[in-house]
Amino acid sequence: MGVLIDGKWTDGELPQETSETGQFKRVDSSFRSRVTADGSSGFKAEAGRYHLYVAHGCPWAHRTLIYRALKGLEGIISVAYSIPGLRTEGWTYEDDPRYPDCVPDKVNGVHYLHEAYTASNPDYTGKVTVPMLWDKKTRRIVNNESSEIIRMLNSAFDGITGNRADYYPPALRAEIDAVNERVYRNVNNGVYRAGFAKSQQAYDEAYDGLFATLDWLEERLSRQRYLVGNRITEADWRLFPSLVRFDAIYYVAYKCNLRRLDEYPNLSGFLRELYQTPGIAAACDIAGMKRGVYSKAGPVGGNGIVPVGPVVDLTRPHDRDRFAS
Repeated sequence: MGVLIDGKWTDGELPQETSETGQFKRVDSSFRSRVTADGSSGFKAEAGRYHLYVAHGCPWAHRTLIYRALKGLEGIISVAYSIPGLRTEGWTYEDDPRYPDCVPDKVNGVHYLHEAYTASNPDYTGKVTVPMLWDKKTRRIVNNESSEIIRMLNSAFDGITGNRADYYPPALRAEIDAVNERVYRNVNNGVYRAGFAKSQQAYDEAYDGLFATLDWLEERLSRQRYLVGNRITEADWRLFPSLVRFDAIYYVAYKCNLRRLDEYPNLSGFLRELYQTPGIAAACDIAGMKRGVYSKAGPVGGNGIVPVGPVVDLTRPHDRDRFAS
């Protein structure tokens, strides 16, 4: 997909993302500042100050869209949506009538996302990724690590919106972190480790870890309504983007085909309950997710044809209310 080297766009990949045995190894994000309610970090939570760069096809970016909906931040934080597919210079933002759900960048007017990265750091070397949170006031990147952005959205803007729902409550943090760690390695990133593997050994290892963890989640959800405690937490929302993509994308394109998610009664019911949470369906552009993977040949995109199916009805009733909450 390409990277920036000393501020210059270069075709290719970062060599450190592939191990000697062909394993895909995701590199850490580079921008790690934080928005805080009091501004002590240098970035104060203010209405209209921040801007998100996302792509419908990216599950990491999807996390931030989910929290933007959950926390009532649609009118507080603006968003630009990349057009789908792998482009010659990475994530691309433009007004294309073929993709009416892809809103171009109306804040900085960037065409390629890497322009915003070099505007923040002219000598930047590394990947150009979404999601990315931009500060309109200082005209620089705040953060491009999704797990940190969602924690900012979880609490930093509560004084502005009055929405004090907390998906990372102090009493449950240790357990949430433990679940997140396993889910990240084997599910969130596990599908990529399978799909981007460059050796049979690497693929087999990722595949086995993925389905062992899905089995573990299925069993866990047979005993309780949510992943941690009796309430929806960050652990549930971090798993959700992977589940909503599983049958439509990962099962086929990423060769994660031991079982469809629909064959897991508890996981699939859990997925439907989360999808039916007010505001979430509107934050899930499933057609856009598929276009983002299939619209142009890449590591897993095949010949560029976007498949019509499968039909996954996420509006069907779920039975998760059999558990107390």
